[in-house]
Amino acid sequence: MTSTAVTVEGVSKRFRVYHERNQSLKAAIMRGRRSVHEDFWALTDVGFEIPTASTFGLVGDNGSGKSTLLKCIAGILSPDAGSVSASGRMAALLEVGSGFHPELSGRDNVYLNGSILGMTRKEIDRKFDGIVDFSGVENFIDQPVKNYSSGMYVRLGFAVAINVDPEILLVDEVLAVGDAAFQEKCAEKFTEFSREGRTVVVVSHSMHSLRNMCDQVAWLDHGRLVETGDAKPVLERYFDSTRHDIRQGEHGEVRWGSGEAVVEAVELIRDGVVVDGARTGDEVSIRVTYTAKERIENPVFGLAIESHDGVYLWANNTRDVAYPIASIEGSGSIECRIPSLALQPGSFMVHASVVDRSTTHVFDYLRDAAQLKVDFGTPVESGGYVALDGRWSS
Repeated sequence: MTSTAVTVEGVSKRFRVYHERNQSLKAAIMRGRRSVHEDFWALTDVGFEIPTASTFGLVGDNGSGKSTLLKCIAGILSPDAGSVSASGRMAALLEVGSGFHPELSGRDNVYLNGSILGMTRKEIDRKFDGIVDFSGVENFIDQPVKNYSSGMYVRLGFAVAINVDPEILLVDEVLAVGDAAFQEKCAEKFTEFSREGRTVVVVSHSMHSLRNMCDQVAWLDHGRLVETGDAKPVLERYFDSTRHDIRQGEHGEVRWGSGEAVVEAVELIRDGVVVDGARTGDEVSIRVTYTAKERIENPVFGLAIESHDGVYLWANNTRDVAYPIASIEGSGSIECRIPSLALQPGSFMVHASVVDRSTTHVFDYLRDAAQLKVDFGTPVESGGYVALDGRWSS
């Protein structure tokens, strides 16, 4: 099997946007002129490779060309310049309910959609129960799909697409319609695909989903490729570019927010002393020192921990643990006590924030506010990120 599943080489795609359009030959003769239009380039000279057995994301703002590029990869659209080559059987889930007939039942649509995607009736017969089980719509499988919610549409359509056994699966934003349990199911399926040597190409606006699912991403902006590479650093740079209030600190740290209150420092405390690291199982506190430039009522402080490779491991804020703060003004500090540090040895990053009571307005968010180094302690376990102190018995 080739190490590259998809090669996108110098792809450009143009659409014609009409301002005045002749609808008939008679209109053209009567008006005495041609239609008035301009060319819109949705993609311009885009090129990269998608590795086999990876989950690859396409990220960018609305209108950046993500969905157009996915349709070029799927063969639905033909590039005006450049080429796309793919190695392996491909299945695409690009629109909610694409290939479904609204008047037919879910059962009939499984057979219809499966045949459109290239499966024989015998294949669908063999896989039918698995498709329905994965979709979770078994109680509605004989109802017309016009009565389905958008989430049910997505689950059934996705279940059919993955059962085509494609080497390459293309998935557009439709997964955003699914609930949390379904998205977790999809993430598990993508991981299973990678283990089997298959490739997933996904378009999403969800940073959380992309960070959890993707090995690499390509960042598009107004139809041009900004960069491609490992998911975490590219997604961070893309996310930073979307924030108008992003600020670069004097030590190179990245932060954003309106600035009425700022996080000055984040420190790890053990036995009342500031330390650089801790051991698995230690009781520690994380101290946040802040400055409020004006009186702020009911602020909420938050902390989060990520692994070195960008896995979101933990988050905690004062509102969710019912620790109300009446107000802050001037300088101060607040601590979050962790009775037993349930992290395996390794290096982790701590993020800190101060937001309003609704948690929707950010006064300050300081990313990579501190590094947390964890050494061997108790318990000692085999691997992973967390130490759960597992106990065996018989």
